[in-house]
Amino acid sequence: MTTSEDRTSFRAARWSPTTAADAAKPCALIVEEPLSIRVQGQPFVVVMRTPGDEKAHAAGLCLAEGIVDTPDDIVSLALCDGPASNTVTLTLQSAAASRFKSRDHRRAQISQTGCGLCGKELIDDLYRDLRPLPDGPCLEAAVAARSLLALDQYQPLRAATRAAHAAALFDRQAQLLIVAEDVGRHNALDKVVGHLFLERQLERIGFLVMSSRISYELVQKAARARIPVILGNSRPTSLAVALAGRLNMTLATRAPGDGLLIFTGGERLAATPGQARS
Repeated sequence: MTTSEDRTSFRAARWSPTTAADAAKPCALIVEEPLSIRVQGQPFVVVMRTPGDEKAHAAGLCLAEGIVDTPDDIVSLALCDGPASNTVTLTLQSAAASRFKSRDHRRAQISQTGCGLCGKELIDDLYRDLRPLPDGPCLEAAVAARSLLALDQYQPLRAATRAAHAAALFDRQAQLLIVAEDVGRHNALDKVVGHLFLERQLERIGFLVMSSRISYELVQKAARARIPVILGNSRPTSLAVALAGRLNMTLATRAPGDGLLIFTGGERLAATPGQARS
């Protein structure tokens, strides 16, 4: 899912304490540009992201934010002014438009002002808007660990720029469904979820692998897409663990050296095929 627009080149000189400075040479850098998402003709949000997958990005973000529940909520999803546009517009069906008009913007306002909200209150607030996931299915722990280790091979933009995050979705047989890279880890997740959401394929998802640490926002986005298992290359935040636990989600990350650190939902990770963890 990488394109020629997701990277650019600047000249950079190389220095080391043991060698003389080299002449400046071209260096690949990841592109960061704004994307404006408009809903019902009104500005909704501007995110900084890596160009590409704009429609999927907007759809995935709107699913995560509870603006849409199914692709049928969307009447139209379009780029303004052609494929090079930095603006996506969504028009909603009447019922979804009514929900959007009356939706509670309290969480967005709180995140901007930071006025007196503690972690427990934030988790309680999020939990009211999300449904816990049912038990199962089971994933072999060794398969989960291998999927984390293999993520690098799906990151050509990171290989070129050393600056991209990735989100990869796998099915229950650990076959890769889709992967996206972006300057922002939230954007990468919105893009892959948005693609499968628009294709009505969310039910195929078995687990999610992220290149980054797992924050509570990523757990929230995964919960909206009904993803039962999240695997990350870095340790999660405390709020991420608290929210995943409340929502009956499995959250595990790469352990130093080898293996997994399992924070919540360990019963989904089997030590051997067909055997759940106790």
